[in-house]
Amino acid sequence: MWNIKNIKIDSHVVLGPMAGVTFLSYRNFMKPFGVGLSVSEMVSDCGLIYGNKTTLEYIKTSDIDRPCAIQLFGSSADTLCKAIDIVLENNKNIDLIDINIGCPVPKVTKTGAGSALLKDTKKLKEIMTKVVEHLPIPVTAKIRLGWDDKSINVFENVKALEEAGVAMIAIHVRTTKQMYSGKANYEIIRDLGKKMKVPLVISGDIYSLEDAIKAKEITGATAVMVARGGMGNPHLVKQIDTYFNTGEKLPDVSLEENIQYLYKLTDMMIEEKGETRAMMILRGIAPKFFANYPNTKALKSELAQHLFTRKDLVGIVNKHIH
Repeated sequence: MWNIKNIKIDSHVVLGPMAGVTFLSYRNFMKPFGVGLSVSEMVSDCGLIYGNKTTLEYIKTSDIDRPCAIQLFGSSADTLCKAIDIVLENNKNIDLIDINIGCPVPKVTKTGAGSALLKDTKKLKEIMTKVVEHLPIPVTAKIRLGWDDKSINVFENVKALEEAGVAMIAIHVRTTKQMYSGKANYEIIRDLGKKMKVPLVISGDIYSLEDAIKAKEITGATAVMVARGGMGNPHLVKQIDTYFNTGEKLPDVSLEENIQYLYKLTDMMIEEKGETRAMMILRGIAPKFFANYPNTKALKSELAQHLFTRKDLVGIVNKHIH
């Protein structure tokens, strides 16, 4: 299909990193739907250096999960390189390291990490050159259009990253100031993928097959990144993967099928995290499995507030659906 250096990617769908969501059991769950590359939730370089136990949980992978990129964030080449060494010591099966240069959250940007790095192209290139030289495996990067509407420097930053030796670039087509509001602006990087030396993965507002087709056509991207759009709708990955492979447009899944997907994810999360922890996290994820179906408002509200056990989940669903 396509390659990131020597890593073969057999689908046009990349599972985007989401804090608190793209943990291992979620990635394992999403993979069979047609994910070509998974990206872990964002990992702090300093968290790894200081031996934070939770942070070490983030860098676990599995045979199902491959190829997989562990995503790190940091503001200096030294700390990123130290963190990378810890990742590779703890997990020999990492295929790629992805550097987050796109996170817009203030607690990350105020440390000079995430999309704060977009402000200074020269510094960005210096950091990424050192990181690429340090690593025995390919380095990828995720960026945004720029800091705000007045400082859109995506083209300069793409060039700098290519010159630094980055092997793939994902672009979320919003500015830092936009966070996740407003519309994703594909037009601003029209045909960029055709001009780049490395694969472009396009990110932002991929909620339907039509969104994916439009984003890929406008930007000339090699692949699309599915993140929030796939939460509660894993079948979207299958629709996108199937279309780009065969041209066939698969119909949406029934509510009953989506409920079965939810139960499968639940069981995988319980196995990884234990029932109590899994249910706390599922309060934010489970309601999304009902987002595209009518008359589910009360059900979604109850799931968001009253999940303590798997039995609760089944009971709430049966009470409202069956």
